Amino acid sequence: MLALFYQIFTFANVTFMLKGLAMSVAIAVLATVISMFFGTILALIRTYANGPFQWASALVAVYTEFFRCTPNLLWILFIYFTVQGLDIVISTIAFTLFTSAVMAEIVRGGLNSIPRGQFEAAQSQGFGFFATMRYIILPQTFKTIIPALFSQCTTVIKDSSYLSGINVAELMYTANVVMAHAIDLSQVLMLYGLVFAMYFVLNFGISLLVRAYQRRMVAA
Repeated sequence: MLALFYQIFTFANVTFMLKGLAMSVAIAVLATVISMFFGTILALIRTYANGPFQWASALVAVYTEFFRCTPNLLWILFIYFTVQGLDIVISTIAFTLFTSAVMAEIVRGGLNSIPRGQFEAAQSQGFGFFATMRYIILPQTFKTIIPALFSQCTTVIKDSSYLSGINVAELMYTANVVMAHAIDLSQVLMLYGLVFAMYFVLNFGISLLVRAYQRRMVAA
């Protein structure tokens, strides 16, 4: 058994899989950060666009519902066959399209949780709309939705395994490449165990951060 372990977990194989893990994390971080930016803009438009700009709110609503109600894998395949570029760019675009819609709803929920009196207080102090958003509303919003944002980040990390289907060298793809050289079922199970451990440690670490933040918020 030990010989089989050393045969499959060579330095080259482990290094190759760690590079795949780094690719998964890089894609997840890029997609989450970019999606947070666009999701915030979409949420602001859907929540506060009214009067002559009501059409913009309706357009954002269509976008968010359309992407949230369709599989992420579908958009990964669509971008793969229609966009040319580096794997990390294609992957980030695919995840951003889908995740921006989810982030928009998360941020919109946070915006709706802010009491209306905050706006009135800001207006009484001479703050305009954008100043109110920047200094008062958005800081409180993000403070409220941080757990949901981190939860979505773990979802993106796990969903990055879909990218193995389009030959992006992320963790699952590199594990499958190494697995092709396995000569025994135990080696396959050991590889799956390593992949499980990598995903679990990464996502559980994020979960612990969220719990620590929530305890800190309760204590405050």
